[in-house]
Amino acid sequence: MHQVERAIFDLRRGLPVLLMAGESRVLVQALEGAAEAAVARLGELAGTSPALVLSRHRLATLGAGEGGTAARLPLPAGRVRRRLECLAYGATPAASLGEAGLDECRSALEGAEPADLAALALMRRALLIPSALVARVDASRGEAVQAAVADGTLLAVKAEQAARCLDGAGGLLRRVSEARIPLADADECRFILFREPDGLREHVAVVIGDPPLEAPEAAVPLRLHSACLTGDLFGSLRCDCGEQLRNAVAEIEALGGGVLLYLAQEGRGIGLANKLRAYTLQDSGLDTLDADQVLGFGEDERRYGVAVDMLDALGIRRVQLMTNNPLKMAALAEGGIEVVERQALYGSLNDHNHRYLSAKADRAGHLLDEVFRARR
Repeated sequence: MHQVERAIFDLRRGLPVLLMAGESRVLVQALEGAAEAAVARLGELAGTSPALVLSRHRLATLGAGEGGTAARLPLPAGRVRRRLECLAYGATPAASLGEAGLDECRSALEGAEPADLAALALMRRALLIPSALVARVDASRGEAVQAAVADGTLLAVKAEQAARCLDGAGGLLRRVSEARIPLADADECRFILFREPDGLREHVAVVIGDPPLEAPEAAVPLRLHSACLTGDLFGSLRCDCGEQLRNAVAEIEALGGGVLLYLAQEGRGIGLANKLRAYTLQDSGLDTLDADQVLGFGEDERRYGVAVDMLDALGIRRVQLMTNNPLKMAALAEGGIEVVERQALYGSLNDHNHRYLSAKADRAGHLLDEVFRARR
């Protein structure tokens, strides 16, 4: 297993990781799940006071994002973990700095260093809150830290490698297994599972009917569907994902066959735990995009390079794309897939998902006019 993937697992377990950037050595730990004693040990091991790295999205929420980039916030003595959590992803962002007792630190924000940005990339890849505790290793602690690396109690990773962990499979996606699985709306279906090279994500290509795979001139009906446990499996009314999934299968079947890519990108790429946190924020009045920003994420954290790799593996170069999202069209085109035609794909509008769909249409550019017109 590569060092970066091991680092992600250690961070998810609440363990620190050493990032190496040139001559600099920085200890990194996820704030999420870190015990109070573990936070204290980070500073003791490094020999310096920890800082909290916040994403540009979280900083903007706190009214401290003038630089438009991530930043590190030196932490005063006597910090309390609950206050740090409030600062990193508190549900009352306007008051977070004051509530955490860190108003005086606003002017102390420092520009993020390469290791800090690499730390945030690791947190995103690990589906953790995108903030990180970091502590520069003092020269006086260098030998002790190196000894911890040597005996295997501390993992060391190059910052430049960690920073690339969000870049995707890079053409190394592995086709693992497949089986025929008849569906209620499409009797002839084949599920093909692909695994990313780091082993952290698995995606499924659902081949419906008998589409013209590996026929360069054919435009294959295609749906890119990001996994949604709450909508796809439980029929949540907060979104229209489940309806879109079933409608896509039925429509592809009606067209004589095509492909549905079921992508492990829960919550627009932030993961199930963070999606549930975002739902709680939405219940307090935020829309879906603002809720994600409060947690430190962008409007859409998904990357579609893996979808391009799956299509390449299936021999598909031209598609008839079922989507309301222009970003998906652009991502496929950037990956060398020709989108011959866009076909709208709608779910139903209800009292629970109205604000969600409105935000996607008004702020994220999704093409949903027909959905709202039908409700009038």
